[in-house]
Amino acid sequence: MSRTTPAARPDHQAPPLKDEEERLRELGYQPVLARRMGGFGNFAISFSVISVLSGCMTLYGFGLGTGGPSVMLWGWAGVGLFVLCVGLALAEVTSAYPTSGALYYMADRLGGRRWGWYTGWLNLLGLLGAIAGIDYGAAMFTGAFLNLQFGFVPTPGSTFLIFLAFLLLHAALNLFGVRLVSVLNSVSVWWHLGGVALIVGALAFVPDHHQSVSFVFTKFVNDTGWANPFYVAAVGLLLAQYTFSGYDASAHLSEETSNASVSAAKGIVRSIWASWLAGFALLAGLTFAIQDYAAVAGSATGVPPAQIFLDALGAGGAKALLLVVIVAQLFCGNAEVAAASRMVFAFSRDNALPGSSVWRKVSGRTQTPVPAVWLSVAVAGVLALPSLWSATAYGAVTAINVIGITPAYAIPIYLRLRAGDRFVPGPWSLGRWSRPVGWVAVVWVAVVTVLFCLPQKSPVTIDSMNYAVIALAVVLVLASIWWYAARRSYGTPSAYGTAREQADIAEGIV
Repeated sequence: MSRTTPAARPDHQAPPLKDEEERLRELGYQPVLARRMGGFGNFAISFSVISVLSGCMTLYGFGLGTGGPSVMLWGWAGVGLFVLCVGLALAEVTSAYPTSGALYYMADRLGGRRWGWYTGWLNLLGLLGAIAGIDYGAAMFTGAFLNLQFGFVPTPGSTFLIFLAFLLLHAALNLFGVRLVSVLNSVSVWWHLGGVALIVGALAFVPDHHQSVSFVFTKFVNDTGWANPFYVAAVGLLLAQYTFSGYDASAHLSEETSNASVSAAKGIVRSIWASWLAGFALLAGLTFAIQDYAAVAGSATGVPPAQIFLDALGAGGAKALLLVVIVAQLFCGNAEVAAASRMVFAFSRDNALPGSSVWRKVSGRTQTPVPAVWLSVAVAGVLALPSLWSATAYGAVTAINVIGITPAYAIPIYLRLRAGDRFVPGPWSLGRWSRPVGWVAVVWVAVVTVLFCLPQKSPVTIDSMNYAVIALAVVLVLASIWWYAARRSYGTPSAYGTAREQADIAEGIV
């Protein structure tokens, strides 16, 4: 589709508080989704997707061996600061382009069709990998709970079946419409904050023994097989970087958010700093309460935090806190399905996916992209299949999430910096801080993308290999091949209103 890039038109001035439906038409799309989400709901979806009770808990065992307490705590503090820079820079671009396509749409408008194309595929890989990682983590914690309650011994097969049940649950919840999603996310915020407070409080006051401050903030543990402590510490940052992902959900839900040009930008930033504080408290609370480091790292439950709960609080307390964590993880997975399905819908709306005419359809009753929801959970299920054969597959899934979504964050930020004064900011802007914050964000993403392609265990074998780089290469190759098949039909429109565009949108409403 031919269009004029707004970034190249310095005379184009977007009013600070324009009607969002009118603004969406200016960006090229006829509104078809229900705008029923408020500012708090938009913040809540990103906060729920980041979910410190999902990321911190599921990768806590990984952190125990890759640097230990010192890397987990200081790594969380440092990574959180850099991620906040990424979020600030991304929020500024989101304010200018509040669409469901989010990252790829921004890249397309600021850099051209190919920039948008590859950004979209990376973003999609990250979002779908996140669903798989979140729901599989919830399945692992559920297995640990069942082990404590009924003596159930989790196997790869039983864990996968629980995982599939969670995927179906999240698909069903998302089919009821964005209002239910918004309500659940609002509840999720308070559940997460209350859950962190409950866990930290219980671990602070109930156990008779706690680790020292020196242990929590200086203890270094290396079970990776690598000799270089700096390398090990760098790899150990995966815990924090994996958890601090998914805040683009606020942008993906912008077409369903009131005053999205401001609310979506604020939602991104608020979700990061709120998670930064809550996650640090959670990690510190868990680490101070460790009774036996070796027993926690090699827990028979398969979930080290469950062993911390068990040793510090007994079986009853451990089961209660595990339920709190599992519910939080389910909130997280539900929010991620919402974000991923909107990305599938938007990418299909611009004819970027095979079968786009199917995936862009929207229910006339609920104004929800129903086929996109089902595709999102189906692909997530396929991504987690290797977990049936490899114990390291879950780590690979989390790495796929990071390696896909993190570069996608930096591309529109870089293109915004390259555009300079040609970029027309929305009503939410960093002003004179835009360039320094943006360059910090781009450099950090470049470093962390290389970092997470590196092997995490030594010696490198089929089981211990980091498959994220292979997944990244496969996606880029497939995206390149599909580009030559779809390049004539793919494109973001310049403005909504032509008869052809109206007909195309109408075909997607059932």
